[in-house]
Amino acid sequence: RSLEIRKKALGEDHPDIAASLNNLAGLLNAQGRYADAEPLYRRVMVILETRVGQDHPKYASTLNNLAGSLSAQGRYADAEPLYQRSLEIQTKALGEDHPDFATLLNNLAELLKDQGRYTGAEPLYQRSLEIRKKALGEDHPDV
Repeated sequence: RSLEIRKKALGEDHPDIAASLNNLAGLLNAQGRYADAEPLYRRVMVILETRVGQDHPKYASTLNNLAGSLSAQGRYADAEPLYQRSLEIQTKALGEDHPDFATLLNNLAELLKDQGRYTGAEPLYQRSLEIRKKALGEDHPDV
């Protein structure tokens, strides 16, 4: 209901609508309702393409979220290019030493690990750990 009210007030393609849809998709994803979450993530991507462009960190975040949902379903071949594109965007936007970049590396490493591609996953995990140590400190919980 809240989403419908916001759509009437702001319009279907407002960035705040994208944020609400992304949050709803995340909730559905957390409940294992991947088939319900996927079209919402895809709608967010369409809104963000129009409003902020395909090279914006918010777009990268949505790619990452959709990739995570696909990966959770075992749809690794669909998820991997989304993770790769998200990494490309974040590299340009934030650089390779940003904690968000480390998170994306870790997510891609998880996908590779889940497929038994351990030699590909290990350097990504190691690089993610290095970034987090440098950016957050050795004693941070995310390290």
